Amino acid sequence: MKVKIKKEGKTESFNLIKSWKDVTLESWLKLMTFDSDINSEDAAKTIKELSDIPKKLIKELSLSDVAVMMNWISELQAKQDTKLKRIIEINGIEYGFHPDLDSITLGEFADLEVILKNGIEKQLPEFCSILYRPIKEKKNKIYIIEPYDGNIRMRAEEMKKMSAEQVQSAMVFFYHLGKLFCQILPLYLIQKQKEMIKL
Repeated sequence: MKVKIKKEGKTESFNLIKSWKDVTLESWLKLMTFDSDINSEDAAKTIKELSDIPKKLIKELSLSDVAVMMNWISELQAKQDTKLKRIIEINGIEYGFHPDLDSITLGEFADLEVILKNGIEKQLPEFCSILYRPIKEKKNKIYIIEPYDGNIRMRAEEMKKMSAEQVQSAMVFFYHLGKLFCQILPLYLIQKQKEMIKL
């Protein structure tokens, strides 16, 4: 979105994000640190993070202009595609989402568990670096990712360049998966209990 700001008789043009795909995980993490109640300082930080408008000029914007920009950002986030992106590209390298969660290793599971206990919102790049790894081999929609070595620090830095949309689609995937497990687990336990009673 182009934003035109008139100051001292001159009109300058600036850019505000056009799509939620334009927001990187790194930028989104900065925005996630704000409280749920948006205040003027949070609005200024959001506009600064998602546009090329100079900080000094942001403070001089009218409240109605800020409201229009914040509404635009909100609409973009609401319109994002939440379908899981199985293959993403960062700096020319293809990363694949773990192709077989049934075969997740103990190391992967343990590291994911630690991240979840510590608060996933604090460690989203690390979370993504476990689930998305460089693709070693690919044919059509089938691919093999690099084996898990537990060294996620460098890959986590790369994951900060993912789009917020890609990250949120993975989180939505796990939300639905967790919801499904909550529905299936009681049925499974009842079935196992019946089998034990028969024995």
